[in-house]
Amino acid sequence: MIRARSRWWAGAAVLVVLASGSLAACSSDPESDQSACKSVPNGVPVAKVTGTSSATTDLSLNPEIATGYRTGMRAVRTGGFAVSTANPVATEAACRVLRDGGTAADALVVAQTALGLVEPQATGIGGGAFLLYYDAATKTVDTYDGRETAPAAANSDYLRWISGTDHTGPQPNTRASGRSIGTPGVLRLLESAHNDHGRLRWHTLFTPAVTLADHGFAISPRLASQIADSAADLAKDPNARTYFLQADGTAKPVGSTLTNPAMAKVLSAVASDGASAFYNGVIAADIVDAVAATSGGRTPGATTVADLAAYQARKRTAICTAYRSHDICGMAAPSSGGLAVAATLGILSHFDLAAMKPDKLDGDSNTARDGGIPTAAAVHLVAEAERLAYADRDKYVADPDYVPLPGDSPLALINPDYLAHRAALIDPKHSMGTAAAGDFGPVLVGHGPQQPEHGTSHISIVDKYGNAASMTTTVESAFGSMHMVDGFLLNNQLTDFSAEPTDKAGLPVANRIEAGKRPRSSMAPTLVFDRNPDGTRGPLSMVTGSPGGSVIIQFVVKNLVAMLDWGIDPQRAVSMIDFGAANTPTTNVGGEHPNVDASDSGNNDAVVGQLRQLGHQVSVAPQSSGASALVRKDDGWVGGADPRREGVVLGDLPPR
Repeated sequence: MIRARSRWWAGAAVLVVLASGSLAACSSDPESDQSACKSVPNGVPVAKVTGTSSATTDLSLNPEIATGYRTGMRAVRTGGFAVSTANPVATEAACRVLRDGGTAADALVVAQTALGLVEPQATGIGGGAFLLYYDAATKTVDTYDGRETAPAAANSDYLRWISGTDHTGPQPNTRASGRSIGTPGVLRLLESAHNDHGRLRWHTLFTPAVTLADHGFAISPRLASQIADSAADLAKDPNARTYFLQADGTAKPVGSTLTNPAMAKVLSAVASDGASAFYNGVIAADIVDAVAATSGGRTPGATTVADLAAYQARKRTAICTAYRSHDICGMAAPSSGGLAVAATLGILSHFDLAAMKPDKLDGDSNTARDGGIPTAAAVHLVAEAERLAYADRDKYVADPDYVPLPGDSPLALINPDYLAHRAALIDPKHSMGTAAAGDFGPVLVGHGPQQPEHGTSHISIVDKYGNAASMTTTVESAFGSMHMVDGFLLNNQLTDFSAEPTDKAGLPVANRIEAGKRPRSSMAPTLVFDRNPDGTRGPLSMVTGSPGGSVIIQFVVKNLVAMLDWGIDPQRAVSMIDFGAANTPTTNVGGEHPNVDASDSGNNDAVVGQLRQLGHQVSVAPQSSGASALVRKDDGWVGGADPRREGVVLGDLPPR
C-alpha cells in the first residue's frame, strides 16, 4: 500500500499524473492514514508555483531556473520501502514497483524512464548518471558510472572552434551545438545495475513510461516555467519546437497534455531487446543524424554509430570515509562529488559543528519546519572547508582512465593527516576568499578555467529487502543540447570539459577534452552507514543526493551536516537554507528561502551581514537544489523531498 504524507505549494493537494493519464490526489495531511492515491477526473487544477525567477536569459550558461519554495513541508514516515524523486509522477510509478515486490534496481528503471518524460529539462535516456547501490544480502556497495563520453573524433580544439581553419566558436554557442553532445550512458548503467540486482523482468519495467508517453501527461508548473524560459533555444530544433511550443512559438502552458509516441517506440524497443536497441541500429543512426544536424545554423558534432556501439558503463570503487560515528560512501572519479564531499567532511570533523545548531529550529512553526536559520559561524566553517575541497577538486580530478589522481589513488586527497593540515588553514574569524590547492609535488596537468555546470535530477530508493539506490541523473543544462531525436533530448555534457586544453603556463588541463574521455562531474549520490563499536561498517542508515550542477557538493554537505551533526529530520534538512561555496570569494545563501531576507542584496539579513563582516562576498541568488533524503528509523524510514522542486516521498504504511 502506498502512502503520501507531504505538502505541495501553499498547502494545495499533491497532484500525481498516473500512467493511465488520470490524476491522483494524494493526501497533504501529514497525519492522514490514506493508504493509496485515489484517481480523480482529469482537469483538476495543478498546484501553482510561486516565486519563479530566472537569473539570466543567456541559455548558453543558464541552469534550470529556480521555481519557488513549498513552505512547511513535513517528513514522511514509511515502513519497509520508500522512494523519492523530483517529480511525483516518477515517484508514484517507482513506488508501485516496490509495492509489487521489485528491488531498488527495478524501481530505478521505472523512475528514470518516467522522469525522462515529465522532467526532460533535467534528465532522460539521452543523458548520463552515477549510481551507488547497496546490496543488503552481500552488504556491499556497487557504483556504476554511466557518464557520457566524447566521440573518437574529438580533439583538443573540438569545443573551442569550428575547425582548424575556422576559429569561430561552435554555433549558436557551444552548449546548443552538436559539439556539446556526449555518447549517452544512462541506459547502459540501468541495464548493468538490473543485471546485478534486479528481480522483475526487464521488459515489464518500461510499461509505466510507455503508457505515460502514449496516453500523455500534464505539463507541470516547473516544466512549464522552464519551457517558457528556454523557448527561443528550443525553437532552433524542429522536433523540440513541435513538442514543447505552440504554433505561434510560445511555450505550451501548465496543464497542457504532452504525448510522445516516438519515445514510446524507443522505450518499447529497449524493453524488448535491451539497451543494445538504443546503441545499435535505427535509434543509434537517428542519434548520429541529430548530432550532425545543422538546422538553425548549428555546428554539427562528430559522434558516429561506432561511438554508440562501443559505449559501456563502468563499475568503480566507492569512496568511503569515516565521519563522526558514520561511514559516508560516495561516487568515485570521474565524478568529483564523492571526493569533494569526503574531503569537506574530513576537514569539518576537526570542528565542533554540533555546538552550532541552527536557530529557531524548535517548535512547529513554518520557520522551524523549513530548517530554522543556520548560524553564521556554521556557514563560515562549512564554506571554508568547501573552498579547500574545491581547490583540490578543480586542479586534480578528471577521468581517472586518462588522468591519474595524486598518488594514483583517491586516498591522497582524503588522507586524514592531509585533511587535518587543510583544516588548520581555516580562520574561524575571517574568510580565506580563495583557497590554494594542496601540493602533491610535480604534476603533468594544469589548473584550467572551470566550465559552468548546471542542473540534474536525483532518485533515492530503499526496498523492502534492505537494498538501496542513490542515483543522480542528468542531461546537463536545461533541456541539454536542445537537440531532440525520437522523442528524447540529447545531453550537452561535453561542456563539463574545459574548452581550453592548456592552462596559462601551457600545461595540459586535467579536465580537457580527449577522444573517449568522460567529463568531470560534481554529482554526489551518497549512502551513509552507522559504524559499529569496533569501527566496522554497520547497517545502512541514510540515502541522499541532489541535483544542482557544481553546487551539488554544497547541497549534499549541507544536508549531511544537518542530519549528522545537528540531528535534524530529513525533511527539515533538505528544506533548510542552501548555503556553501566553491573555490571563489562568493558564499551562497539561497535567497529563495522564506527564512532569508534577500531584499537589497541581502543587506537586511542578519546572517548575511555577519558573513560579510567575516569577509565573505555573499550571494543571495535563488538556489535550485532538488535534494532528497531517506533515513532509517526503527523498523521503517523517514523521508524528505526538496521544497524547491516538485518531488514527493512515497512508501508503504509504517508499522503500528
